[in-house]
Amino acid sequence: MLSSVIQYLKDFISVGTFSAFRHPTAYLEIIIIAFIIYHILIWIKNTRAWTLFKGIIVVLVFAMLAYFLRLTTILWLVGRTFNVIVIAVFIIFQPELRKALEELGKKKFVSSIFSPNTSEVKEQVNSDKCINEVVKAAYEMGKVKTGALIVLERTVLLNEYERTGIPLDSVVSSQLLINIFEHNTPLHDGAVFIRNNRIVAATCYLPLSDNMELSKELGTRHRAAVGISEVSDSLTVVVSEETGAVSLAEDGKLRRNLDADTLKKLLTRKPKNITASSGRFSKLKGIVKNEKKDHK
Repeated sequence: MLSSVIQYLKDFISVGTFSAFRHPTAYLEIIIIAFIIYHILIWIKNTRAWTLFKGIIVVLVFAMLAYFLRLTTILWLVGRTFNVIVIAVFIIFQPELRKALEELGKKKFVSSIFSPNTSEVKEQVNSDKCINEVVKAAYEMGKVKTGALIVLERTVLLNEYERTGIPLDSVVSSQLLINIFEHNTPLHDGAVFIRNNRIVAATCYLPLSDNMELSKELGTRHRAAVGISEVSDSLTVVVSEETGAVSLAEDGKLRRNLDADTLKKLLTRKPKNITASSGRFSKLKGIVKNEKKDHK
């Protein structure tokens, strides 16, 4: 299967193949295919599938290198597992593919194609005021042992988990967060999602972590916080209902019994993939920012 794909690519880029581009319809096909690929990439970027997609690209590049370097053993293994990998991709992307098919049936699908909301793929920035309100609410709830689960999104959007809760569009304030997680209120059960200084959803369900190294004394709330941090780069603040201690889940790890200053410092840090790329692309980002300022 892999060899046939490579052979097709070789035939496609051969000199004789380019004679087909003399026909006007060939250019129309190129435009249509490029249009479709572009919007598929935008769709992937707006979902959790972007991280998985980058992993697939790495595997494909490795397979191409093995082909050009004549690594026969590796090519044999890749060829035997290629069909399984294709099936696995559909299984892994099943939630995202189902959502895409649902979008096809919506009336606003065509208009969203011609005016995609590209702002959603940018880094989710929460202001110092927003973070201060979250920290204040966490320790106020900790004093009275009110359990809480607050997810702050960053570069990875978590729409599939937000849809499990009740949509909100509220400014972040400590009073509102405390009221949401108050016992015997309609919104207290589940997690709150914060994106760009707004509370976007409440009572959301999160995936539980299967990490066996987590302490047995941790309950469902803490395992849910670690679980969402394993599938995204989000920061999740957890307030224990039993002890009132405040913890933070990030990158599949849980920092427990944090004080207010430490929690604030951790919440104000930028994601690793943003800081790592600043060196190479800092000049490009500066040019883009200056152009935006000039247009304003």
